[in-house]
Amino acid sequence: MLLKLFLAFTLVPMLELYLLIKIGTVMGALNTLALVILTGFVGAYLARMQGMQTMLRVRSQLQQGIMPAEDLIDAVIIFVAGIVLLTPGLLTDIAGLLLLFPTSRFHFKHWLRYKFDQWIQKTNVTVRRNL
Repeated sequence: MLLKLFLAFTLVPMLELYLLIKIGTVMGALNTLALVILTGFVGAYLARMQGMQTMLRVRSQLQQGIMPAEDLIDAVIIFVAGIVLLTPGLLTDIAGLLLLFPTSRFHFKHWLRYKFDQWIQKTNVTVRRNL
């Protein structure tokens, strides 16, 4: 796990810098900077809109006495997307924007559920062996 985190915190910034330099040589430094700022603003706007819609659905479901599990997961993913959008770079902006669109967020939620189920099964097997 530590190795994965180390790679994520070293490889992602290196890839971001490489991509920004390559795009900067093609488009120019100011245009590249403008692109990064524009994607950040668009992402922040989308995160705000998606977050507000999700919170309104959560509130509505709670008032009806329904547990809003799916919408709470959406809220967490939207929050993570907002944090990812705060980091400068195009790869992180693309990842954050993908998490904001409901269709791609739906597929990401299913992948997360699959990984969570695998983790639970692995934990149950480990616990049973230790008993």
